[in-house]
Parts: sequence; structure tokens; C-alpha cells
Amino acid sequence: MTALPIRSIAIVGGGTAGWMTAVSLAKFFKAANVRVRLIESEQIGIIGVGEATIPPIMHFIRGAGIDENDLIRKTQSTFKLGIEFKDWTRIGHSYLHPFGNTGFDLGPVAFSAYWLKAFREGRASRLEEYSLEATAAYAAKFMRPVQAANSPLEKITYALHFDASLFARYLRSIGEARGVERTEGKVKSVALQSDNGFIRALTLESGEQVEADLYIDCSGFRGLLIEGALQTGYEHWNRWLPCDRAVAVPCERTAALSSYTRVTAKSAGWQWRIPLQHRIGNGYVYGSGFISDAQAQEELVSSIEGKAFAEPLKLQFSTGRRKRFWNKNCVAIGLSAGFLEPLESTSIHFIQRGIALLLSYFPDRNFNTADMDRYNKIVTSEYERVRDFLLLHYGSTERDDSEIWRYCRSIDKPDSLRERIELFQSCGRLIREDNELFPMQSWLYVLVGQNLMPQNDDPLVNILDPRQVMDNLDNIRSVVRQCSAAMPKHEDFIKQNCAAVVATAAAASS
Repeated sequence: MTALPIRSIAIVGGGTAGWMTAVSLAKFFKAANVRVRLIESEQIGIIGVGEATIPPIMHFIRGAGIDENDLIRKTQSTFKLGIEFKDWTRIGHSYLHPFGNTGFDLGPVAFSAYWLKAFREGRASRLEEYSLEATAAYAAKFMRPVQAANSPLEKITYALHFDASLFARYLRSIGEARGVERTEGKVKSVALQSDNGFIRALTLESGEQVEADLYIDCSGFRGLLIEGALQTGYEHWNRWLPCDRAVAVPCERTAALSSYTRVTAKSAGWQWRIPLQHRIGNGYVYGSGFISDAQAQEELVSSIEGKAFAEPLKLQFSTGRRKRFWNKNCVAIGLSAGFLEPLESTSIHFIQRGIALLLSYFPDRNFNTADMDRYNKIVTSEYERVRDFLLLHYGSTERDDSEIWRYCRSIDKPDSLRERIELFQSCGRLIREDNELFPMQSWLYVLVGQNLMPQNDDPLVNILDPRQVMDNLDNIRSVVRQCSAAMPKHEDFIKQNCAAVVATAAAASS
């Protein structure tokens, strides 16, 4: 079959998904004669729920050739070392899911195995005390990695909190500078080819017709192309993830600048707190079957720490995924592909991952079925594994004080999640499938945090000298404390390196 290179790409929708895609494609095809065009309307608002990210975002930023300090200044960003879960296991209990490594293995024995044994015997401290990122987060510290031989300071792992609207605006400036053609307007209709059902052209409200070889659907929950035109279908996961609505409101920051996201379990869902330079992002993710919209809004507004900067933004969603992310000559990226709520800050990661996989299996105009099938298989697997990780938080709660938590305790878990829990509860075994998003350490922190402790020790632990184990644990904790003490305050680091030019209430409401 003769190769027929892609000559033109049309991206429908802007926001974070659209402009991340546009920036990536423009950079990738810089030396090729590929037209990248993005269609968006200022009349369609950007959903700014996902203001927290996870460490892979730094790969995107660096790979896109973006100056990190410049991005942080212009998007009012702060640094993130992990996520705190408050009142999830039970009211009054909290734990942190930090980034980065924790401890080190002793030969064939994993750190988790010998820590678990020592902790069960009352000889080890909380897991967070062996993590530099967790210790620094609780102390409101931050610094980037530095050269320091055999020190945790060499491998500090972090992500960002940023204003999603400002981030999209920032990416737009980069994309347009790299040759992305932006068209202001709305898609009125989509024409399909009669012979194979592929998208032939888009007609805008202005009457202009847009034709491309490849179409990227970044239209958000609507799925204008992937669903509206191609009727791909959607697999709903509400039976596992019971929240289907959110209300969000930004407010004044009144406390010191923290370096982690906080999520607090509430009467009918959970509330996020995301610190930015110019404000705090707040939101309540809840199940509409467990609380009214008005009650949820009141519960959120009454709990924020400072003056609200805007009217509450209300959102509706259905957790799940498209049955196919790549259908014919259309690829769905972002909310048009699926949504798993922002509990572990994965929404922007799925955008990034969708882009990376598209480039790995980039088509020509023949649109090889094997490429599309492989893309769909990988993305499906990644959605399912993240779904299981989120469900671990919901399905292992000890709370029974409200209807939603009683429901969560009764959820029938997928076999894939049940296997992980059983392996861990047997003797602390952790598994990681292929290159799934969350490493074994992440599973360890949430399993321990949700009090799903093993019944027995890993048999390999018994080959270790107990004195060596305690010496190692004491040394790790001591080094972590010393390194955290040497780090500057998060707020001071930003002031010295990447403070926004204006961080005011006026900027917060923009």
C-alpha cells in the first residue's frame, strides 16, 4: 500500500486539551509540511476543574521547550509534592500520597516489605516520615533537585498547581508562535464520507467549511466529533465512582503557601483545596443522589478560608470512557475521551498521554486498523487502571456516617482491583502492570492510608538482620529530616525564582 502522509490536522476545541495537543503537534511537525488548525469559540467557556497535576506534566513542559519559571510566573503556579487525604479512611484521620521514592530496597527485599514488618511490630514510624516529599510537604517546603551525591535532594519529584484558564492561554501563545492556525468560531455541522463513514468536513457557523485528513476532538464532555458525529458510544462507570457533579469557587488565600493538594471527604463526596499564588482553588465533587445542588454549594461556600472571588461554577459529568478513543479519522483527547474525576489529578495526564500515544502510532491517510486498535487497547487499559486506583480510595473507607460512604463500602470491586488488594493483604505484595501510571509506591501509600494492612509479612523479610533493618529505617528517617530542614519554604522559593508579576484579587477573578 502506498504511503499517503497526513497533510492537515483540525483540532476542535481549545482549552488545556486543545492547546496542549496543538503545541505538541506543531513542535513535532515543525520540519514537515503539515497544517495544524485549531477551531475554538470564546463563547464556550473552559472547564477549569483540573488545576492540580502529577509529575509527568514536567516531561510535557520540558519536551515542549517551555521555560518552567516563565510558565509558573504567567499561570500563577505553585509546586506540588503530593496529595493529602483527610477524613477518607475515617473522620479525624489523614494521610499523604507523596511523589518520589521512599526508602530503598535491601537486596531482593523491597523497602515496603521490611517497613511493613517493623511497623506491624511497633518499631517503625509512619510511612510519610521516610519520604522527603511528604516530610517537606507537611513543612511547607520546596526546592528543585540539586546535585548532592547519594542524597534525596538529587531526586525531588514534583508537579504543579496552576490556573487552568491561564495555562490554556499561555499554551495558545506558544502554539500560535509555532504556526498553529487558530480559527474563532463554532462547528455547526459535520459531514461524513458516504463510503467509509470518516469525517469529510466541518461547517462552521460562519459558513466556512474546514477539511482535514485527521481530526482531533477536544470539545470536552460534548464529544462533538467522536460522539455527536461518529456515535462511538460511552462506557459509564458510575457504579464504581458515584460522584457525578461538582461545584467550584476560587477564594482569597489566608494561610501560608502549602506545597500539596488537599482533598477532604465530606458528607456526599469530597472537597479539594489547591493553592495558587493569587488564590485558592476550591471545589466539591459529589453524588447528586446523595445531596442537592443547593446543599452542596452551601457546604462548599461555608467551608472556604477566605473571600470568594467569583460565583460558584456548576458542572455535571458521567465518569467513564469512550468505547473507542480513536474512531476512523478522529481521535478524542481530554474530556471528550473520558472523565475519571480529579481525585488523583489525572485529567491533564490523560491529555498528555493521549498526545504521546497518538504520536507513537501516528497514521497516514490509509489509517491502518492495527494502529488504531493498539492505541485504543493501551488507552483503555490505562483508564481502567486509574479507575481502580480511584476506587481504592472510595471502596476501602471505614466511614458509615452518611449514605454515600455506606454505598461505597458495598461497591463490588472489579477483579483487577480485588486481586491487588488480596495480594497486599496476604503478605504485602505490590504489583505494577506494564507501564501503568501509578507506581507501586503510590499503591502502598493509599493501601496503608486506607488501613488495608497485610495479615502476614513477606517471607523474604526473615532473611534480613533485624538490627540492619532498624539501622536503615533510622538512617532513612534522619536523612529525610535533614534534607527537609535544608529546603527553603515553598513561598520563599517562589519569591526568589518565579513569582508572578501580579498576584492580586483582581488577577484571581480574571
